[in-house]
Amino acid sequence: MPSTAKAEHSMTRLTRTPKSPIWRGALLAALLASTALGGFAAADARAETAAPATPPAITPAVPAQMVPDFADLVARVKPAVVSVTTHLKVDPAAMEGIPTPFGMLRPAHPQAVEAKGSGFIVDANGTIVTNNHVVKDAKSVSVTLADGTVLPATIVGRDARTDVAVLRVKAGHKLPWLQLGDSGQVRPGEWVVAMGNPFGLGGTVTAGIVSALGRDIGSGPYDNFLQIDAPINHGNSGGPLFTQDGRVVGINTAILSPSGGSIGIGFAIPSNMVSKVVADLEKTGHVTRGFLGVETQPVNPTIAAALNLGKGDASGALIASVSTDSPAAKAGLKPGDVIQAVDTRKVATPRDLAVAVADVKPGDTAKLDIIRDGAHQSLDVTVGTMPSEQVASASPPAQQEGVGLALAPLTPNLRQQLSLDDSVNGAVVAQVRPGSPADAAGMHTGDVILGVGNHAVGSPAEAVKAIHGATQSGKAVALRVMRDGHTAYVAIDPAKHGSSGTANG
Repeated sequence: MPSTAKAEHSMTRLTRTPKSPIWRGALLAALLASTALGGFAAADARAETAAPATPPAITPAVPAQMVPDFADLVARVKPAVVSVTTHLKVDPAAMEGIPTPFGMLRPAHPQAVEAKGSGFIVDANGTIVTNNHVVKDAKSVSVTLADGTVLPATIVGRDARTDVAVLRVKAGHKLPWLQLGDSGQVRPGEWVVAMGNPFGLGGTVTAGIVSALGRDIGSGPYDNFLQIDAPINHGNSGGPLFTQDGRVVGINTAILSPSGGSIGIGFAIPSNMVSKVVADLEKTGHVTRGFLGVETQPVNPTIAAALNLGKGDASGALIASVSTDSPAAKAGLKPGDVIQAVDTRKVATPRDLAVAVADVKPGDTAKLDIIRDGAHQSLDVTVGTMPSEQVASASPPAQQEGVGLALAPLTPNLRQQLSLDDSVNGAVVAQVRPGSPADAAGMHTGDVILGVGNHAVGSPAEAVKAIHGATQSGKAVALRVMRDGHTAYVAIDPAKHGSSGTANG
């Protein structure tokens, strides 16, 4: 990532402002990381047979332990931890408007800038793992070994979606290396140790515990971070996170921080994900992932009611749109289908779907368990290869709820204004009644209603008829809406919002 001249910089804070509940996701994360693991056992609580009794307090099943000494562990792993220096070029034109001290003149030519990060060696031949954001904009990269040796490094491959990169150095001899552990065995409350190059201070060691597992911080479609409280700061990005057996269970990558410094909330990419990505990058220089070609959204209770889903079915990935000629289209998937499993893997959220599909080898057949029109069924789909700039199955859609709408046809003039081609059919929202459920939910003029429930609508009249029919019983109805090129289902619950409303408002 870009940095100031010779700044020890590799972990960057990333903040996004939320727009609306479905159209935009919120993110506050700094690209640093740390971790902490653990758990405790509890004694059985036994109820008396005669009458309910207050259960006893939960007590540890093992005696309290002293805080461990990590000195021997650090001595073993330190030789395989490296500092990464990324050499950048900054165009003076990009510095316009930034004051210079004491009125000094700006340099006329691009200036060399260094960004600092961390990494670790994963084989004796000099393969190094770090974060993608550490080396993303590099003109050249160098690596400093634990003994102070500086070596030029080549970038073998980068994967922006998981923020993993692989480098290689030639030392002329075998190097000490670290083994990737099984992050699936990590438990909240477990001790972990982070090592890296914060602020250019190479070989810095911090310790803490795993705070939580499976964190989604909104940085990518495959977020599944370990959350740790071991302090990490700028420059720790790409460094290893160890358990007490000396195996790497994560790459320190991000922090949550209002100030940019550590407050004990760090995130590490789990080693099980890292190992798959590194294997692909070493083999081909890029990561091959499965692809469906759908845009999905979460299933909330209102959406579940609108789609007549049972109480046990109020989860999964709701398909908002299907790309033309995609694997999903060829398999017969439709907007309104709810995907609940890929092969044997349960799908509770769009992220679950993205991860499950990405793990399927392109060309292989996957079995999808879906709900369509309230009925369970299965479909087989031949998974494709994800296009280089496509993010499968996890695009954040828009959200609008409620009625109180005036609808208009899609005239040639409106199509031009909304940048819609002739393949898009539906009804345009011409007006949102102030104070209506639609207004309260954030419906906008220019939204296009494509369908009601699982049925497409091609005109305002069809939309009005379908909305009236669906809301007569007072139950929720789901509208399929397009905004800014994205499609999403929007649940309308007349009873909940205090108005049955009419489509013409």
